[in-house]
Amino acid sequence: MSVVVAFSVTPLGVGEGVGEIVAEAVRVVRASGLPNRTDAMFTTIEGESWDEVMDVVRQAVDAVASRAPRVSTVIKADYRPGLSGALETKVQSVERHLNPPSDR
Repeated sequence: MSVVVAFSVTPLGVGEGVGEIVAEAVRVVRASGLPNRTDAMFTTIEGESWDEVMDVVRQAVDAVASRAPRVSTVIKADYRPGLSGALETKVQSVERHLNPPSDR
């Protein structure tokens, strides 16, 4: 089974510069050992169960909440039994369509 979750945590009430606090959430994700990637808007993680993935999300929110009076969280999930490695294969599929092999 594969559970892929893209999430963002935004500390509120701490001013405009939130990168240092958001980095605490990313540290939690990277320490989890689950496949992950971070971009400008979301951190995406993949695990074998809802509990595994959502526990990391909860820990990431808790890490931010320890430094901010309020935390906004956005979560998007893709649940697909029987698949693993979706974090990579989903991107590879799109890349294949963007760069089809030439017929030369």
